[in-house]
Amino acid sequence: MSRKEARNSVREIELKAVVPQWDRCCRRVEKAGGKLVFDGRMEDRRYDTRRHALANRDHVLRVRVCHKSNGRVTSSIDWKGATEYENGFKVREEISVVAGPPRDINALVEHLGYVVTSVIDRQIVQYQLGAAMVRFERYPRMDDLVEVEGSPISIESAIRILALPRASFTNERLLDFVRRFEARSGRKAALCEAELAERARSRSANA
Repeated sequence: MSRKEARNSVREIELKAVVPQWDRCCRRVEKAGGKLVFDGRMEDRRYDTRRHALANRDHVLRVRVCHKSNGRVTSSIDWKGATEYENGFKVREEISVVAGPPRDINALVEHLGYVVTSVIDRQIVQYQLGAAMVRFERYPRMDDLVEVEGSPISIESAIRILALPRASFTNERLLDFVRRFEARSGRKAALCEAELAERARSRSANA
């Protein structure tokens, strides 16, 4: 998770890429002085109205729960504004507020009339590398990704340390990576364990 103070609006600037060699890239970041700030599971629940009022404005309302490998659990409720693109970077305004128990926060959002429209679960290894945040993401069934967030200068510096092709980094959305994975592999991506279980049940029923 990037270092944002609760209730402060920030401009999130980022790029993403597929990571073909997760362990090797992590070692490069560590060798360059990257500080491990998170290792564990990240669960996102995105909410919207039944008529998709937020999505129609390209806004995101999200409850995020982080399960660290040491057993500590933290949560936040986040809002993201419409996506902008500046000099090839993806830019969004974001407000993140540290929240209480996840069950209570989800209940509060649902009582306000919002429903879950997207579930994303992944294993995360995240580093602070100078002024950049470097986060490796592993999904139930999809390509491993790395997200680099910070200022344009710090992002470019982190990309050089990762030693991945600069052209592989893009300002595209997660669903664009999903589409490419499915087109290349011929398999349906799964961004959460529930999707894997549902597809397994479907295959069993049709066997």
